[in-house]
Amino acid sequence: MNTTDVGGKTADSLGDLVTYIASSIVEDPTQVKVDRITGETTIMFELSVAPDDVGRVIGKKGRTANAIRTLLRAVSRHREKRTSLEIIS
Repeated sequence: MNTTDVGGKTADSLGDLVTYIASSIVEDPTQVKVDRITGETTIMFELSVAPDDVGRVIGKKGRTANAIRTLLRAVSRHREKRTSLEIIS
């Protein structure tokens, strides 16, 4: 992962936040992987977990996934790049 400065915080630290949250939710934290794709105005995080843990990360009606996305937006809101989270299996 390359480090990109985002208003004093690095994009890696945002990725570490996603990794920490996802690892706390899933049964197999060794399968948690976060990839970052950096565009001109957006940093997209791709979260992959074990197939059995996808439902845990998404949560009922997507509430857990939306909560993680909300935290990412809150942390990066006053910075010049937007963030998004995609959950892939």
